[in-house]
Amino acid sequence: ADRVNTLAGPAGTVLELGIGTGRLALPLADRGLAVTGLDASPSMLDRLMAKPGADRLTLVAGDMADPTIAGTGFDVVLVGFNTFFNLLTQDDQVRCFENVAAHLTDDGVFVIEAYVPAFLYRLGNDQYVEAESIEVDEVRLDVLRHDMATQMIDESHVSLTAAGVSLNPVVQRYAWPSELDLMARIAGLRLKERWGDWSREP
Repeated sequence: ADRVNTLAGPAGTVLELGIGTGRLALPLADRGLAVTGLDASPSMLDRLMAKPGADRLTLVAGDMADPTIAGTGFDVVLVGFNTFFNLLTQDDQVRCFENVAAHLTDDGVFVIEAYVPAFLYRLGNDQYVEAESIEVDEVRLDVLRHDMATQMIDESHVSLTAAGVSLNPVVQRYAWPSELDLMARIAGLRLKERWGDWSREP
């Protein structure tokens, strides 16, 4: 939140794509930023609206590939925690860049927080099962299938307990930094900075 606050400037405007339950948006509003949040999930927005401080946010239900309904003139458009990869085609990802470019101020920035997919390539076109946690009353597994050609992952976090089995599925179309740079160029944007983390490590 501090880094985004610095990028937006005092009393800046921020659009968060995939706002979810407000993990980033509420701390941004605490810093005096005007935050608009877009999410495709009405139930996520309902959970956010039930939280203290949510009345300071402008919330919009919609597709982050086409954030037109969220307004224009943002100092920062933010998509955090790999959420950009929830757009499952390259066309939708490019469309998101193009629409974001049209909604930024002249010196605005598009901030994408995402993993670098090098770790997936150690798997090849393969799948794995990994124990995330083993306790007496619960075992949590990470189960993932990777397709290098389509840059798709199908993943589920599986919880095994005496009460039963629960699945938390994740489907993503990842992109390499170089591909994100090209999407930006198509949209008329250019790379300003790239960091390894929020502390601006290389």
